[in-house]
Amino acid sequence: MTDLLAQLSTDLAARTAALQAAVAAVRLSPERHLSATLWQPDVAVASEQSLPRREEFELVLAGGAVATAKLVGRDQGTNIAVLRLAAPGSPPALVAGEAQAGALALALGADGTGGASVRLGAVNLAGPQWHSMAGGLIDRRIALDLRLARAEEGGPVVSAAGTFLGMSTFGPRSRVLVIPALTVERIVPALLKDGQVARGWLGVALHPVAVPDALREQAGQSSGLMVMSLVEDGPAAKAGVVAGDIVLSVNDAPAPGFRRLAGELAKGGIGRKAALRVVRGGAVLSLDAVIEARPAT
Repeated sequence: MTDLLAQLSTDLAARTAALQAAVAAVRLSPERHLSATLWQPDVAVASEQSLPRREEFELVLAGGAVATAKLVGRDQGTNIAVLRLAAPGSPPALVAGEAQAGALALALGADGTGGASVRLGAVNLAGPQWHSMAGGLIDRRIALDLRLARAEEGGPVVSAAGTFLGMSTFGPRSRVLVIPALTVERIVPALLKDGQVARGWLGVALHPVAVPDALREQAGQSSGLMVMSLVEDGPAAKAGVVAGDIVLSVNDAPAPGFRRLAGELAKGGIGRKAALRVVRGGAVLSLDAVIEARPAT
């Protein structure tokens, strides 16, 4: 047993050393940094939710070399931001792999001076695809059973065999999640090309509520999403939706939750019709909206 543990320790240390050059530190201030994953020699991927709203950044690469980088694009839906380096680094090739529940995983982060930190834990969950609150499709729901420092968010997560599982990020209640390699592979080229990923949007703020008892039979469901506010001249406002309406369905798909609605909009496509069923003033109404692209933020 001792020999097996010693061999495992040696192997994990070797994996970390081999992948250290794939990690960079994004300087936020003299005292603070965020981690990033070098996707290509001149392209870094970071956590969109934690990256400040700036156009230029300074990155510390493996060994302490410093490179300036410009923001190319950011996608709130998948929590991916892409930076273009002025001076390319020399990252190792990242070979995508599949996450498996119960398998060991290494989450690498930047120490801010050119070195790497590492966290070891198990893949707690390797579930199916899901939609974020902002409407982005995440190819797998991957959660890790480990703790992560804020400065380590955005670094690469790899299997014990060294395959790239994705980029680390924080979910609700600081749970450590992974943006899968498949999602990164799909989103990065779009951001490099257009700077954003266009997604369908209705322009409403919604809150889950129960459908009034007297209307449940007519509505055919017990819950929906109340319209709390609307964007002026947004798709929903143009369709005649008003604050206080309860959205029951979009294109016949029940909308009891935010993510299901976001997913339906993403599938519907920009420029297509969204048939809405809403509760208003004791009656169930049908309204037609045209899905528009969510404005860039």
